[in-house]
Amino acid sequence: SRATPRWLFGLTLTPLIHPAAAAAAAQQQQQQQHPNLNPTGPGGNNGYNNPQNPKWGGSGSSQNPGPQPLALIAANKEPLVLTVASFAVTKLAYVRLTKLFREKYLAEKGVDVRFRLTFAGSGVQARAVIDGLPADMVALALPLDVQKIADAGLLSQEWSKAYPLNSVVCETTVALVVRPGNFRSIHTWEDLLQPGLQIVVANPKTAGVARWIFLALWGSKMKKGDAAAREYVTKVFDNVVVQPRDAREASDVFYRQKLGDVLLTYENEVVLTNQVYGAEKALPYVVPTPNVRIECPLALVDKVLDSRPPAARQAAHDFAKFLFTSDAQVIISSGVIFL
Repeated sequence: SRATPRWLFGLTLTPLIHPAAAAAAAQQQQQQQHPNLNPTGPGGNNGYNNPQNPKWGGSGSSQNPGPQPLALIAANKEPLVLTVASFAVTKLAYVRLTKLFREKYLAEKGVDVRFRLTFAGSGVQARAVIDGLPADMVALALPLDVQKIADAGLLSQEWSKAYPLNSVVCETTVALVVRPGNFRSIHTWEDLLQPGLQIVVANPKTAGVARWIFLALWGSKMKKGDAAAREYVTKVFDNVVVQPRDAREASDVFYRQKLGDVLLTYENEVVLTNQVYGAEKALPYVVPTPNVRIECPLALVDKVLDSRPPAARQAAHDFAKFLFTSDAQVIISSGVIFL
């Protein structure tokens, strides 16, 4: 079955009200230390929350609560804020999921949970968390990036056993996006070796998608032995003309800047991008075989949650469980991530 987009949500604390003053100052300092951390409100990277581009999520301002109501402050019921670090192409998706979870959690538990969302290449996010980004949860593009955080001592080595399906919340595969009419006749992995072909693919050093693509390329020749696989992958990368930082930027280069003959990316990213650009500008794609089953896991960052009140861990745990429910999977299955 298929999956869906999502948009951006979070909390802006105000220094104008006494009980929130310290929190606001801390948040400002945290934002300076970790500029990739993206609270709610207008803006956001890559146009996802651009006020001029409602398809990427709209301005977000209607979801920004601004100063907290005095009655709420007086009752000492400030919202609980969770920070989630995920990989670039999930941005729209997690906004819708966090919004739905917040509404359900407030109705069922009486706890107002807000989210601070941060997005970048999966490898970049893993390194940021290891270096001090205070994420309560990570939802990354491949298990290896989560394992790196575990190896740094920030979460349990048994993280994959915490939730269903080895904590894999979504799956997809590799697609080859081509120009209208597919004038280069790209249908199989072998077609990527055409002389003069211009390939766009994200950078394996920063993007999880590129590492999955590397495995898919290697796997397509694996039966012929390591030497044949290495030669094939080398020749494919000889045709690469640009390597953006992540899958979202790679799509921008191919769709918006019109650079390259073929884009290698997640199938879910193609579906989402075609939805955003509309039928007239949507691009065709093929899913070659054999392929890889891309698994994108989540985990709670124990080191961060251990320093927070028990309510924060409980809310983070409940949010993680929520992502495996039918309500969440309906959202996930409508075009953004495939399960």
